[in-house]
Amino acid sequence: MAQTSGCEIITTKQETIANLARQAPGMVLTTLAHHIDLMWLEEAYRRTRKDGAVGVDGVTAEVYEARLQENLSDLLERFKSGRYQAPPVRRVHIPKDGTKKTRPIGIPTFIVNPTDAQPAFGMGHHHPSIPPAQRATR
Repeated sequence: MAQTSGCEIITTKQETIANLARQAPGMVLTTLAHHIDLMWLEEAYRRTRKDGAVGVDGVTAEVYEARLQENLSDLLERFKSGRYQAPPVRRVHIPKDGTKKTRPIGIPTFIVNPTDAQPAFGMGHHHPSIPPAQRATR
């Protein structure tokens, strides 16, 4: 019997959620917590771009990955207990082509956002697994 990969399982869960939303557009989905597990977060981490700019906490993908299982387990526990809070986003102004004007963009911190179908970045600056010397100053 062929084994199903984590990617296929997560994709199936996402399709189930999307189909439910399509079939009952007026229905409010109050929680996705029962769909989120460690495998979901591992797959979200795998899909996350690792070469992006760091957010307000200064944590890189390399630092996050050094304690990946601990970080993901902690994130899952905070998410399921209702203590998860989205981390702040660093605002940066980038130049517009051909002008001296700029436009603002938000650079999130590196984390796997448990509720995103496409994972986001971000790792809260308060996270205990990130040594203070590796956190950005505000």
